[in-house]
Formats: sequence, C-alpha cells, structure tokens
Amino acid sequence: MTNPKKAFLTQGLTTEQALKLQEQFGRNELTPQKKQSFIRKVLHTISEPMFLLLLVAAAIYFFLGEPRDGAIMLIFVVGVISIDIVQEWKTDQTLNALKDLSAPHVQVIRDGRLQTIESANLVPGDLMMIAEGVKIPADGVILDANDLCVDESSLTGEAEGVWKVTVGKSEPSSDYWRKDACYAGTLVTQGSAAVQVDKIGAATEYGKIGANVASAPESPTPLQKQTGSLVKTCSIIAVVLFALVCIFTYFDLPDHTFSARIIESILSGITLAMAMIPEEFPVILTVFLSMGAWRLAKRQSLVRKLPSVETLGAVSVLCVDKTGTITMNQMSVQDVWAPAGDTDTLIETMGLACETNAYDPMEKAMIAYCEEKGVGTDHLFGGTLITEYAFTNELKMMGHVWRHDGEILIAAKGSPERILTICTLSDEERKQAENKILELSSQGLRVIAVGIGKPAGEDTIPAAITDCKLTLCGLVGLADPPRESVKEDISRCTKAGIRVVMITGDNGITASSIAKQIGMPNSDRIITGDELNGMSDEELCRRVRDVSIFSRVIPEHKMRIVRAFKENGEIVAMTGDGVNDAPALKYADIGIAMGKRGSEVSREAADLILMDDNFSTIVDTIRDGRRIYDNIRKAVGYVFTIHIPIAFSALLAPFLGISPACLFLLPLHVVLLELIIDPTCSIVLERQPAERNIMERKPRDPNEKILTRGILLKSVMQGFVIFATSFGTYFTFLQQNSENASLARTMGLSILMIANLFLVLVNSSNRDFIFQSIHRLAKDKVMWAILFGTIAGLLLILYSPLNSILKLAPLTIGQFFLVIGISAVSVLWYEAVKGIRSIRRT
Repeated sequence: MTNPKKAFLTQGLTTEQALKLQEQFGRNELTPQKKQSFIRKVLHTISEPMFLLLLVAAAIYFFLGEPRDGAIMLIFVVGVISIDIVQEWKTDQTLNALKDLSAPHVQVIRDGRLQTIESANLVPGDLMMIAEGVKIPADGVILDANDLCVDESSLTGEAEGVWKVTVGKSEPSSDYWRKDACYAGTLVTQGSAAVQVDKIGAATEYGKIGANVASAPESPTPLQKQTGSLVKTCSIIAVVLFALVCIFTYFDLPDHTFSARIIESILSGITLAMAMIPEEFPVILTVFLSMGAWRLAKRQSLVRKLPSVETLGAVSVLCVDKTGTITMNQMSVQDVWAPAGDTDTLIETMGLACETNAYDPMEKAMIAYCEEKGVGTDHLFGGTLITEYAFTNELKMMGHVWRHDGEILIAAKGSPERILTICTLSDEERKQAENKILELSSQGLRVIAVGIGKPAGEDTIPAAITDCKLTLCGLVGLADPPRESVKEDISRCTKAGIRVVMITGDNGITASSIAKQIGMPNSDRIITGDELNGMSDEELCRRVRDVSIFSRVIPEHKMRIVRAFKENGEIVAMTGDGVNDAPALKYADIGIAMGKRGSEVSREAADLILMDDNFSTIVDTIRDGRRIYDNIRKAVGYVFTIHIPIAFSALLAPFLGISPACLFLLPLHVVLLELIIDPTCSIVLERQPAERNIMERKPRDPNEKILTRGILLKSVMQGFVIFATSFGTYFTFLQQNSENASLARTMGLSILMIANLFLVLVNSSNRDFIFQSIHRLAKDKVMWAILFGTIAGLLLILYSPLNSILKLAPLTIGQFFLVIGISAVSVLWYEAVKGIRSIRRT
C-alpha cells in the first residue's frame, strides 16, 4: 500500500491546483500591492508648479479673447505632460522589473519536480523545501526534517535556536509555538526540511504583527533632498523675480487699460517663473537611477535598493571573500602528505570525514580525489554513521563517527591549527607538520588537516570533538585558482583609488600567496581572527589603514572590520553569502550578496546582488555607478545652463522697456523649449558612456554636493554666453526693424534651439572634444533621433503655417546659416577650455 505522505513528498501540488488555490487565497504578501491609477498619475503631474503656471497662462490667453493662442498652449501643455507621464511609466516598468528580479524565491515540489518560484506565489498545500540560510516565507507543518534548527527571535524574542521535529513526533505541549511547525519571517540556521504550507500572507503569525512594518514609508535619500532643495531655492528666486517683472511691465504700459496692464504683467511674470523653475531635477534623478539600475541588472548586478546606485561611485574600500569571488571556487586536491607515508589511510579518513551528500566544493574535491585513488563512495559510506560533530565557525573543524569495516572510527578534518590541538604529537612531529603546513600554504594551497581516532566502544565516544584524542593522518593541499581577470581587476581598483581587502576563513599564508599572485597591495600584511579578538576597536581602526588581508575570520568579525573602515571615513562595499554575514552586509555602505551561493537572508540584507559571483562584475558595477553619477551631474549642469538664457531673456526685456507684443519669449515659446529640454536631459544625457578616465580618479567625496562650485561656474559661463548671443541677436534685429518682432524672435529662438544641440555634444564629456564625442555616439540611434528630431521640428516651425500661429517668421537661407554659425560659436568656445585643461594635464 502506498504511503500518502511519501507520495506527496515526491509529487507535491500540480500547477493547476496551485493556480486554483491562488485564486482562492491570493498571493503570499502581507499588504497587497496597490497600483496607482492613470488619472491619479496625471493629476499628480499637473499639480507640479511648472504645469500649474502653464495652465494659468493658457487660461489668460482665453480670457484675452485669443482662443487660438490658448489652444496652442494647451496642446503644448499636453505634450510636456505626456513626456513626463511616459517617463514616469517607463520608470515604473523598470522598477517593477527590478522588484520581480530581486523578489525572494523558494524551492517547492510541484508536478513531481523541484522548482524555484517567487515566495509570493506560494499557496496553502504547497510543499516547500527549506535549508540553512533561508528566511521562511509562510507558516507550515514539517513533514520531513534533517537537523533543522530555526531562529524564531523575530516572533518570540528568544535568541536561542529552536530544534524542530517532524509532525507527529513532538511531545504534547501547552506552548503556543509548535516544534513541528515553521513560521513565516523566521530563519533557518541549520539543517533542511520539507514543509507543507498551511497559512500565507496576512494569515501567518508574522502577518498578524508585520503588516505595519511592510507598509512603512521610505525616507528621501540625500540626493533627493539635495535636488529638492535646489528646486525650492530656484522657486523662491522665481517668485521674487516674478513680482519684479510684473511691476516693471505694469509701468512700461501706461497707454494700456488697467486690466490689460495687469494681464500683460502677469503673462510676463509667468514666462519668467516658468523659465526659472528647474522642474526637470526630480525627473533626472528618478530616470537616471532607475535606468542605471536596469542596465546594471543586464550586466549581472541586481540593485535591490535604488539609492545604492549613487553610493557606488564613492566606494573607497572593497571587502571581498577569497573563495568564489577572487578564486574560481573550483577546488581540486593538488597534494597530500602523511607523516608516516601512509597516504591510503589519509585518503580514506579524509573521505569518511566528508558529508555523505557533499555540497561544499572542498568536500566534492576530496571525494573526487578518493574515487580517483580507487576509494569509492560505496566503500566510504557503506558503514553505519553513529554520530557526527558539526562544523562551526568557532571550532573550524568537524568529524564523523562511523562503524566501518567492523570497527568504530572517528574521522575528523578542519583547519590545521585546530586539528593539531586534538592530535597526540611529539614536539618533533608537531614541528614537522607545521613546516609542511607552511610549505603547502606558501604555494597558495588551502591546507586541511585530517585526524583519526578509534574508540573501544560506543560508550567511549567523546561528546564533543574537542574531547577527542586523535592521531594525525596527514595534510591535504587543495588548489582554488584565481579567476583569470582578477589581476587586471585589482589593477583597475588600485588606479581608481579603491582598496581591495581580502577577508577569508582560510590560512593567512595561503591568502597572502593568492594576494601576491593577483597583485594586491600590502599582500604581506595579515590580521588573523585570533589577533582581531585581542584588539580594541581603536587599535583595529589604526591597523586597518595598511592591512589588506584578514585570515581565519568568522562572520562575526566582519562587522568589526567594516566598522573600523567606516570610522576611518571610508565608504565600504562588502561581499557576503552566509546567514551570519547579513548584519555586516546591512552595516556596510554597499552590501553585496552572492546570487549563486548566497543565502536568502544575505540577499535580503544586501543593497546589491551579484548574479554571477564574479569579482569583475563588482568592479564593472562600481565603474557604472561612477558613470551614472557623472551623468546626473552633467544633466543638472545642463538644466542650469539652458535655463539661464531663457530666464534672463524673460527678465531683461521688461527692464529694457520692450513692449509685451515684441518680447523675445512668450509663454508659448517657453513651453516649446521645455518640449526639447525634457527629452534631452532625461534620455540623451542618461545614455552617455563613461569618461575614459573614470577609473583613474579617486572615489568622490560622499559629502560633496551634486551641484559643485565648478559645475555651477561652468553652467553660468555657458548659460550667459548662450544668453548673450541669442538675446543679442534678437535685440539687434528688433532695433533694426521694430515692426518685425516675429523675425527677431525667430532668430533668437532658433539660436537657443540649435545651441541646445551643440551644448549636449560639448557637455557629453568633460575631457573629450566634440568630434570624439560624436565618434563615440556614432552608433547611438536614440541620440541621432533626438538631434535630427529637433532640427526637423525647427524646420517645420519655420517653414509651415505654424510660424504665424507661434508668432514667428520664416528665415532666409542666409539667416538660417547665420543662426547655425552663431549657435556654434555660443557653445564651441568651451572646446578651447578643454584644450587648455588637456595641455595642463600633460
């Protein structure tokens, strides 16, 4: 007769059953995700000060009896709002895609096979498989367990782990928390189990208390605060200048009626206020960070927390694990040494000390070596496992007690420093072993010591491995070669002013040998875990300034190391993969979890998930973080530059006594310019490639303002030159023929639009000349679409009936080429500045 429990453990639910149950119970979420309606998004966009001003201007045109101008204003307003809404929609899509990629996952048995699904898709009745490092996503009963220990402190407040049993094997208890059940939000610290889900989402014990936590609002980042402050400052200035322009315009129109003077004054003030408010700043920040995160995800770096993108460019210390990050995590046994030459006993004991289902690369290499030498798993694990001594970070060794070939054997392996303490050795034997350890370690091999014991009977088996008295079988040297690209990556980091620090549980001499192979600075300076235990925090802060290797480190040490670097003013990125790495990952400025071998808990605590566990990817991610921040600064500088000629043109005209009908820029034209500025700053500048010297600079100061004195000075200089050329050309043509204000306005506006194109190309790089930038962007279709789209739009405005509607005039061929020449001169002068700087650098 078939055992139903056993059958369920192999089959689980079917996909069809799971879908029906999800329809009934919903998704496994504490708070269902609420989608913002399209109408709400439109209203939110319209409520921005810039768009309120546009709507007021349109309303005034209708009030003045000029419905055509009012209608055109509304069309332009719809155009600008559409751009913003499309950008917001694209950003939302990008962020949702990133959330899907970084969503917690769990393994389940469905349709008779092991599958990995999003935790949110769990349903009651699912059979989920949990193991060490997993944060349990739902409540359920334990059908099968193997040494399962769970940290339930998030629910009970008790720090001590709870050893779990399978359902039906627990003793009757009045305790609310069951030992044959697992609860959402708790953490598996040891072992594995098959759990049948019975409660999900808000129905779980965690859901009853955690709904408020899940819906807690996020506070704005430092960068968001900076941009908000800039917009606020510009808005305050705009209000003051709005009042001044209104007053001057009012007194410039003594021949108008009172109501006409008021309306014309308000229109002039609105034009200036629209020009002064840099409403693009929040758009820049959101678009650049979200698109940057999406590009990183396509390169194997999954950003979990968007603000970390801006922090990447400031990283000055990179703490990495040796195994699997710097090395390939593909171990092989390279050398064995037995003190008495008995390598057969050493090999067999080494195999017996491994787990029967080896998952660790080191143990897999050892078992493969045993099989290579004719000692198969059938022979190794054909006996009876009596008990085992579990590996812990503190002990750094483990052991198995077998009934093997008619006798009881204790097979133990671990770090030589610890195994030697439980082996019976003479002084000469100890010295011989230590010399061999040094020899193997200096070759860059990971050294494991193996010991054997033979208790007389089961009643004489020691309770703990530290109580054993063993005979040293010998040493095993395992090779884990560095990744091919690591040496070049270390060199890139050194040039970029980033210190690479190796943190490893391996022997210090082995770590130092690997560090020398890959060219790490300070590769001969080492702090061991034991030394670290004896140091005060002040001493550690002092020592980390010139130490790059921390050996025999346990996860608890990582927090102290990170804290010491941060106390010294460094911005720290740190990698981790284990359960105990989570606090240090959270404490680091950038926590980087391993996507392949990392635990769910470490991934949840991290800012960044490395999908390929590759050191090169970390370096590329830092480089891209610098590029993103560079481009945000370029975009902010561009917005300031292009707003200066618009704002000062609107400000100066009333002071010169120019009548409202002859003004350079009417509200219509400001909105037209916004249609160009928005895509330029949020699409074109976001795509700019990294500067050639981006990884030859020191990390940026994290406290430095996004709008530095240098960027502001550059923006003001460029903005005033463009203002002088555009407004100067307009004013010259207006003085020549005051009756033809539309021609003068067209000349000035055309210069602004074409100068904008030159400005993007010149400012796309702080070092490269414009011809180099064009060469780099030659294959960028989006860039060319924006450039040619702007020119096509200008030609359409000038040489179609739209020119009269927009109060403009067509230009002759000579005038058009004059516009191009003046536009080029108004921007290309900055190429000379780049040339002077280039000469100074050489």
